[in-house]
Amino acid sequence: MLSINNLTKRFGKIAAVDGLNLEVKQGETIVLMGPSGCGKSTTIRTVNRLIEPDSGQIIFAGQDITAMDEEKLRQSRKRIGFVFQQFNLIGRLTAVENVMLGLVMGGADRQSAYDRALNAMEKVGLVKYRDQKPSELSGGQQQRVGIARALAFEPELMLWDEPTASLDPILVREVLVVMEELAKYRASTMVVVTHELPFALHVADRIVLMDKGRVVEEGMPSKVFVKPVSEIGQQYKDLIEYQMNTSALTLSGQRVA
Repeated sequence: MLSINNLTKRFGKIAAVDGLNLEVKQGETIVLMGPSGCGKSTTIRTVNRLIEPDSGQIIFAGQDITAMDEEKLRQSRKRIGFVFQQFNLIGRLTAVENVMLGLVMGGADRQSAYDRALNAMEKVGLVKYRDQKPSELSGGQQQRVGIARALAFEPELMLWDEPTASLDPILVREVLVVMEELAKYRASTMVVVTHELPFALHVADRIVLMDKGRVVEEGMPSKVFVKPVSEIGQQYKDLIEYQMNTSALTLSGQRVA
């Protein structure tokens, strides 16, 4: 499905991505994790060339995205959904109009675009809000509109760049539920950049840990978070154990310092 080979991207003297290699199989949910600034977001943004890599290959469905001209790249992007941290909705349009806009701009007739938009909104549980403007929706609902906008193209691959980062903690769960539904029951191929440990533990087929632009460890959550071989992996293990111990103390009614 997706093969990233020796990918490199520098910003001045900083190597944001440094010789990275990653394979993603069809139907897999891959979660990229690591400290802020380790190159996670840069990596997935190079996949559809929102950021141009300096070197390396990105093979998607048998074609090298890095070698595509503008027209081929435009066609390839229709097959790759991208959900951003920010909602990027147009305020004067309704929810369904925001979802169908890309389809119409891509040449679809309005009725077909509307039908596909409604189908996508049904997947994220927002059909009854189709005529609401973004200002009339919660942050979680706005992000779900953004997800529906990506799903409307019926992409073969979904890329998620910290989709809950801009949400109030109370609203995070509603977006994660949609993501879990897509990963578990719709057999989507997904690469997710997130700091949400519960999502990674419950949904990921494979965890990929990054540090300083490189993959330092990868494997099933039960392996990476139980018997890590990297320093970053050990830090996540310690964090999970701390959170579990804190929850146990809270539930038992004891005070946590």
